[in-house]
Amino acid sequence: MSASESLQQQIRMLPEQPGVYQYFDNTDKIIYVGKAKNLKKRVSSYFNKDHADSNKTRVLVKNINHLKYIVVDTEYDALLLENTLIKKHQPRYNILLKDDKTYPWICIKNEPFPRVFTTRQLIKDGSQYYGPYPSGDLMYVLLNLIRELYPLRNCNLQLVQNNIEKNKFKVCLEYHLQNCKGPCVGKQTVAHYNESIEDIKEILKGNSNIVLKHLQQQMLEHAEALEFEKAESYKRKIELLKRYQSKSTVVSSLVTNVDVFSFCEDMNSAYINFMRVVNGAIVHLHTIEVKKKLDESKEDLLAYAIVDFRSRHASYYNEVLIPFEITLEIPEVSFAIPQRGDKKSLLDLSLKNAEQYRKDKQKQIELTDPDTHTNRIMQQMMKDLRLTEEPRLIECFDNSNIQGDYAVSAMTVFRNGKPSKKDYRHFNVKTVVGPDDFATMEEVIYRRYKRVLEENLELPNLIVIDGGKGQLGAALNSLEKLNLRGKLGIVGIAKRLEEIYFPGDPIPMYLDKSSESLKIIQQIRDEAHRFGITHHRNKRSKAIIKTELDEIKGISTKTSETLLKTFKSVANIKQKSESQLAEIVGLSKAKLIIHHFSKA
Repeated sequence: MSASESLQQQIRMLPEQPGVYQYFDNTDKIIYVGKAKNLKKRVSSYFNKDHADSNKTRVLVKNINHLKYIVVDTEYDALLLENTLIKKHQPRYNILLKDDKTYPWICIKNEPFPRVFTTRQLIKDGSQYYGPYPSGDLMYVLLNLIRELYPLRNCNLQLVQNNIEKNKFKVCLEYHLQNCKGPCVGKQTVAHYNESIEDIKEILKGNSNIVLKHLQQQMLEHAEALEFEKAESYKRKIELLKRYQSKSTVVSSLVTNVDVFSFCEDMNSAYINFMRVVNGAIVHLHTIEVKKKLDESKEDLLAYAIVDFRSRHASYYNEVLIPFEITLEIPEVSFAIPQRGDKKSLLDLSLKNAEQYRKDKQKQIELTDPDTHTNRIMQQMMKDLRLTEEPRLIECFDNSNIQGDYAVSAMTVFRNGKPSKKDYRHFNVKTVVGPDDFATMEEVIYRRYKRVLEENLELPNLIVIDGGKGQLGAALNSLEKLNLRGKLGIVGIAKRLEEIYFPGDPIPMYLDKSSESLKIIQQIRDEAHRFGITHHRNKRSKAIIKTELDEIKGISTKTSETLLKTFKSVANIKQKSESQLAEIVGLSKAKLIIHHFSKA
């Protein structure tokens, strides 16, 4: 039996249950891990389609030699298992979740009299980790607060009860500085020490209100017992904790404990922001990048990240805010898509952070590797604008006139997403009478590309028409006459709502306002408008001058320009005497000018 026949037999035998499937190549190496609500349907879909729209998936399928699967109880269990297997095997065709190994965590060590310290290594020994903290400043503020509130040991001694009872240790300088209460010599009990540890855990989770209540209760008890020094120490701790609390971003007292996730993406990556809100304050905010491998849907990418974040951050909150619907189900957890109010503001803030993270990444790439940045934008534009090739050369056209007078058109050019000003061109409209924008566009497009063909110049990958269906249709008429229709990419952009029109499609497309493709189209359109308006003004000004001075027989354009340069306006020229004009242009021309204006 061939490998192909064996694989088909495996697929036919798959159960219709939730599970995880693993694809192997002919070297028995895992190349892809996926999860499914129905294993048979999901795996079969890879082999029942030609995947013409996704080259990556087509290559994956070609390399599959055999598969294995694991059945689980629920889709959520499948997602958890998929997450674990991807991290373990790092399959070639799976998305890559940029891990936070370089970020520090706060560790509460699993040991008698636990130490609290920062670490970049997560060791599975029962210790508890809080973080990761993308901002080291925030982490050290927290650690300093904890050390001021609770004197803890920072030594590496084995403080088991047997060693303490045998007096194996002596107090160190930290004890004398009152930074530690001496558990090594029995001066602090395990129970008392662990009370502090429980408070610290609540602070690290963001539940500082619980700790505040506990501290206030202790302060009152000591005050009632007339232990004023101890009561004062608790009062100082309360003030410290309130000061830290005030540094948190307060959202709303109506929003209690929620996890918030937002999502944005570009061609190669998705960016997911995670925000934790406790008692109306943002206590944790972090963004990750997920590298795409097989054109995964945004729903799958977000679900993957949610599971990863919640497992790593040990989240137990029952409410999760998300930007769009996903099929993920987590026991006892409800997903909500807020439309208004404080929760919507939270989601917007999370998205703002995700977008900023994406922009920072792109700026970094643009600075360090401009070619990669340009290639990514070209790929994105090709996808967004339904092109068959990257729009390395774009030409954009815009018309300008006043009620049909002084009609001009402007062409601006972008190469590799940047203006190429030496290639800009003006067109004086020759055949159109009156304010006919469609006819003007048809004339200019025909003239431009007739010349391109005759002189064997470079054809653009994309033509952008400033206007809607009418202007686009006029441009297409000219391309049809030149036998270029269908051979060049062409779109129209209507100003009012920034609709993108395609040939043969009456329904416009609306690109996201933050889309780089839209921004480049807007930029080249605005350049064409600016360039056209400038030429239009110059032409109109020259025409106005011509009616005043160039109608005088014997007065050349050069003489008119000399007079205007000297006297600033035609009105000033009319007020000058013959002798004053003669000083500039000579007596004979001065007499012609005086004679002309005296008749007027």
